[in-house]
Amino acid sequence: MVSLDKAVLARWEHGGKRYEILVDPDLVDAFRSDAAKVDINDFLATDEVWHDARGGDRPTEDAIDSTFGTQDISEIAAMIIEKGSIQLTTNQRKDMVEQKRQLIIQEIHSTAIDPKAKTPHPKTRIELALDECRFSVDPFKRLDVQVKDAINALKPLIPLSFEPVRIAFRISSSGYGGAGRLLRPYLDKEEWLSNGDWACIIECPPGLASGLIGKVKGVDSNSEAKEL
Repeated sequence: MVSLDKAVLARWEHGGKRYEILVDPDLVDAFRSDAAKVDINDFLATDEVWHDARGGDRPTEDAIDSTFGTQDISEIAAMIIEKGSIQLTTNQRKDMVEQKRQLIIQEIHSTAIDPKAKTPHPKTRIELALDECRFSVDPFKRLDVQVKDAINALKPLIPLSFEPVRIAFRISSSGYGGAGRLLRPYLDKEEWLSNGDWACIIECPPGLASGLIGKVKGVDSNSEAKEL
């Protein structure tokens, strides 16, 4: 269970009464997306439902049954998260917004390039453009959804290309282990050459290309790479 120090209040008001649970703020997004995939014991700080968690005021079992139609804490939590709101302090919200903002910037930096320069946009440029278009980050909204929203907001300000890059690699047999682990997630074709070298073609997001080539060179200095 999440510690009480880290937990935040999830609150729903219904029938003139307030119902609260203490939850892990880092798991709210995942719980909203698919509660079945989140262990309720990880999500909750306690398995109690409260009228006022800070004051220690609990509803009766009859009140819980009447309001939620169940005593199952997983179902109760799902209803409170779906219909209620998350209560964050100013500092908690600020920290969570900044963390999510940096994840959005990193995702765009690693998956897009400037189509003219053929290189990733610097993170600072993406950040300044987000400031310019006044993009608002939701600390609980799914990352992939907000990345798409951010890209749409950025397109009028900076050129972005998401066309995947195809790169041909030739790796020595001694470098295959390390290079193979790096390249296999993006692998399209592969073959072993008569001299024992491993040749492959990968397809990856444009923002990852230069970094991937550098990492492969780091594990096999004799490797060759050519963008197709």
